[in-house]
Amino acid sequence: MSSTARRMPTSLRILTTGFIAIWLVLAAFPFLWTLWGSFKVELDFFSISDWTDALTGPRTEAIYDRPFTGAGYEGAWVQEEFWRAVLNTSIVCFFVVCTSLTFGTLGGYALSRSGYRYTFWLLIAALIFRAMPPITLVSGYLQPFFAWNLWGILPTTIIVLVAINQPFTLWMLHSFFMKIPKDLDESAKVDGCTQFQAFRYVIIPVMWPGVITTGLFSFLLAYNDFAVTAMLLSKENQTMVPKIASFLGTTQVEGNVMFAVAAVVSATAPLFVLVLFFQRQIVSGLTAGAVKG
Repeated sequence: MSSTARRMPTSLRILTTGFIAIWLVLAAFPFLWTLWGSFKVELDFFSISDWTDALTGPRTEAIYDRPFTGAGYEGAWVQEEFWRAVLNTSIVCFFVVCTSLTFGTLGGYALSRSGYRYTFWLLIAALIFRAMPPITLVSGYLQPFFAWNLWGILPTTIIVLVAINQPFTLWMLHSFFMKIPKDLDESAKVDGCTQFQAFRYVIIPVMWPGVITTGLFSFLLAYNDFAVTAMLLSKENQTMVPKIASFLGTTQVEGNVMFAVAAVVSATAPLFVLVLFFQRQIVSGLTAGAVKG
């Protein structure tokens, strides 16, 4: 078949391009709108009388002599010390990812190379554990944490998040290891490697994209978590998502919505950078997990 015959019709190409453009606009609009609004005052961004106030910013200009202001960011980062929540989130994510990947790679490799029947039931048990609502697991941890005076600190939250995330990590990495032929292990052993050396020097380099993909999902779980971190962390140790929620206030305490808007932009922007930076590894990892080796 010639290249001319395989060429997409012009009408179909225009339709496809238009659909992709509309989808990108709709997908990006919430973040772009929030980014724009983070430089306005609340009366402009949430104006009921005229939605165009969010575009022109008349009240923002009346207060700050310009249509844009960084007061929301200053209030969130400096006045409310949002940087502490960012630091806490970084610590939690780092240890959750490192711990989950360490146990996940070792466990997933061992289960993928095991010939025992209990391997299947271990994976099923892990799947059932992962299917349980996280709030159910958190309630079980509260009593011993209170009894041992461990509530409110970062290490306990890391332990719970790893426990919740580990079954998913184990399943995902196990599926990646299953796609790697066992002949690679045997060839490495013939060359003089031990089982662990074969795992470290031969298997891991082959499935590195799968490790990165799994690590990214583990990172997102810890980064975006609200239920676990809100229940287990004290006010001074809050991560970003509970801290953003606190900016909204309660029925008893008045909040500052623009602090929350600025904090949302600050928390979302790194995710775009992370995905763009690891996009090749993510695609390679997902592809490796979808086809047999």
